[in-house]
Parts: sequence; C-alpha cells; structure tokens
Amino acid sequence: MVTFLDVVKRALTGKPCSERDYDLKIFSTKLKEKVKEYDIKYDPQNPVPSDNSLADDVFEASLDFYREIGTYCTDTGRIIKFDESEIKEALKTAPSKLLFGEGEDAKTLVPRKPESKIPPWCFIGAGGAAVSSEEIFLKLVEEYASIPLANAITTPALTSVSGMRIRPGTPLEILGAIRNVVLAREALRRGGRPGLPIMNALATASTAVALNTALYPDYGMRKTDGYFVSTLAEFKTNFDILNKACALKSIGAGGGIGADFGPIFGGYCGGSEGTAVAAVAGHFMGILVCQAGWHLPFPIHIRYIANSTPELLWVTSVLAQAISRNTHLLSLHLNYTAAGPCTEMCLYEIAAQRLAAVSSGISIESVGVGKARHEDYLTPMEPRFAAEVAHATVGMKREDANDIVKSLLPKYVDKIADPPLGSKYQECCDVRTGKPTKICLEVYNKVKKELKDLGLEFKY
Repeated sequence: MVTFLDVVKRALTGKPCSERDYDLKIFSTKLKEKVKEYDIKYDPQNPVPSDNSLADDVFEASLDFYREIGTYCTDTGRIIKFDESEIKEALKTAPSKLLFGEGEDAKTLVPRKPESKIPPWCFIGAGGAAVSSEEIFLKLVEEYASIPLANAITTPALTSVSGMRIRPGTPLEILGAIRNVVLAREALRRGGRPGLPIMNALATASTAVALNTALYPDYGMRKTDGYFVSTLAEFKTNFDILNKACALKSIGAGGGIGADFGPIFGGYCGGSEGTAVAAVAGHFMGILVCQAGWHLPFPIHIRYIANSTPELLWVTSVLAQAISRNTHLLSLHLNYTAAGPCTEMCLYEIAAQRLAAVSSGISIESVGVGKARHEDYLTPMEPRFAAEVAHATVGMKREDANDIVKSLLPKYVDKIADPPLGSKYQECCDVRTGKPTKICLEVYNKVKKELKDLGLEFKY
C-alpha cells in the first residue's frame, strides 16, 4: 500500500525532469499515444453516449496513461510514479462510502452507476466564488442551507477582512480563512441546518498555512467536513499542496480529503478524447498523491472557461461512465457555466451538465457563477435548480438524457463565446430577507417549464 511518506519520498527521489519536457515529451506525447492505441473517438452527435465499451476503453487507457506519466512535483523537478499493482491496489482499497455532516444533517456519500436510481449527492453553493462583504456571505450560505436537496455546502470566498483586501500568504489570508469558518457555521445555524458539511473547506485559504490555522476546532471546522487538496494542471503538485494533505491526514480528516483537478480542453490534453482520458486518470492521482477519499473532476475549456460546450458535455459523460462502471470511487462533477446568474442561458447550461453527469453515474457539485470571475455574481437559485434537475435525472436512460441535452444545446451554444454576465446577488435577491426578485423567479420558472415540456419529470 502506498503511504503518504512514500509519496513524499518519491517527490524527493523520483526521476529528474524539466517541467517543459514533462509537459511536451511525457504528458502530451503519451496522451496522444493512448488515445490512438485505444481508438477513442469523440462523437459530436451524442453528447451523452451510451456505449459501454467506449467508457471501458477510456478507463483502461487512463490506467495505462497514468502508470507511464506519474505526477510532476514542481518544487523538486522530479516525477512521482506508481506501478500498475500500486494503482490497482489503491483503487481496491479506496473508500466506497463516506459519512459527512453531523446530527440530522449527517448523510453518507455512496458511489453510483450509469442510469442508477440512487439519488446523486448534491454538493451545492458558491464554488468558492468571491463575495464583497460578510453580509452577502452570511445571507448566501443561509439560503444554500434552506435548499432541501442540499447534502453539503460549498461556501463563497471572502475578498477582504475589515476593509483590507486579502493577499495570499499574508496574515490577512489567515484571518480571512478563520472568518470564513465562523461565518459559514453561523449562516448554517441561521438556516436551521447546523450539521450540514462544508465540503470546500476552506474557500478563503489558498495556502497550507492558512488552512492549518483555520483547522483549529474552536473556529468551527469538523472532521466530518470536506477538504480540497487541489492539483496543478496538468498532473502536477508542489510542497504547499502536499503540506495540506499532510496536515489533514494528521488530524484524522483523511477520508474527507477531496482531490479536485481540471484537465484543460485545448491545452496539453488536446481535444475531447485526451481530456476524457486525463480526467479519469486524475482520479488515480487523487487517490495516490493527494490521499483523497473523494474526487471532483472539472474538465474546462481553455478559451471559454466553461464546461457546457458539446465537446465537454461528452467528456463529462464519458469520464463519469468510465469511473462509475469500473470502480467504486466517490466522484462528483463540478460544472462551470459561461453565463452568469439570473439568465436563461445559465440554467440551460446547468441542466445540460447535470443531465450528462447524473445519467452517466456520478454525483454533482453545482454552482451558477459564470466563470467565477466577478464578485457577487451568484445567487441561491442556480444551485437549487441544479439539485432539482439532478434528482429529476435519477434512473433516466442515457439515450433519453442525450435527447434532452441535444434539445438544450441550440438554446445556448452559439452564445458561449460572448455570454451574458447576469446580475449581482444584490440585484437578484433582497439582501435582508434573501428572497429572489420577481425577474429572477420568472427566469427560473420559465426554464423549468421548458424542461418539463422536453420530458424531464421534476420530483421537487
């Protein structure tokens, strides 16, 4: 069994390599070879394919690929590698279920299969998007807690402390991370669900030092929360990332570690085929390097910074089927929309993304923040909508999901290059009460009715 110390040792003693050679001669070259060897081909006519052999071929290609490339440590210039038996052993011994949350809000995350009747885990909220004030942070998280289908919350990130802009690596980041915890727990209490897990702990902590400080129990963090240990594109890590994993394992939150990774469509991954293989292989890196118990793939378009394009819907569906058919890993897909909140386009994108992921066998993290580039451009309505679509997709055949997605694409795909920004939280909701405006509700109800007309049967 590969231990965390084994990972650190290999980061220090692995094969030396320049970063450029790793990117071009190892990662990109090997990925192209595997796509060709396993004859993996993107089908633009079916954004949600139902070809089991395709999913299985992608899984085998991914296993072969990661065995040959490993993970690059940027701080040492060395490659952390694992042999096939180590990868397969890690897959067998990875958690098949994890308990998150406390009291009445405690629930167990379990794996799913394509077309499964098991409801997806709904990890919803802000996705770490930035908010400008503590007042908006509190009200948003309180409203997220009021969404009945929420199994876990993803909080916003604060951009300032007492009027001072947070800078990574400074005491302001530490203070911001602590404030993040305190505010989130208070908001969940106000929302009547104090036991809900915060699974993006901590959105304001970008460095290991800030994370380690905010882990102090008196601030409100729990072992039953979820903690991201991110990787660098493509297939890279560094000591700050490994320091986070080390600290989390030391406090007994190892099962709560979630590895998040975003292979870039149009970059070193190439097209849809290579991005799908890399997205599946990222799970192996997550288990071994990050020592993760759950996984959050978010393949992303290099130009549009979104994953609602037809090519990336296909990637989402294929990676989900490859993982869910061949492993018991706990995987959740994170959606990125091109459009911002309180727009029809944003909801069309979310619906297509949730249909592709849930029908293909994995759970979701869902946000509706339009590339997460602008402060306060987020509302509770998009996560609520995402959870309702996800539950409506339970038990759906992939062919049926494919038909609905194909009907949705013409409604937004031509706008992806120049999407609507949407509206700020203050414009969409009453900051005092959290209630959505009439316009916000009209957009939500209109798109929900269109989906019903397309055959989606909402349970909520």
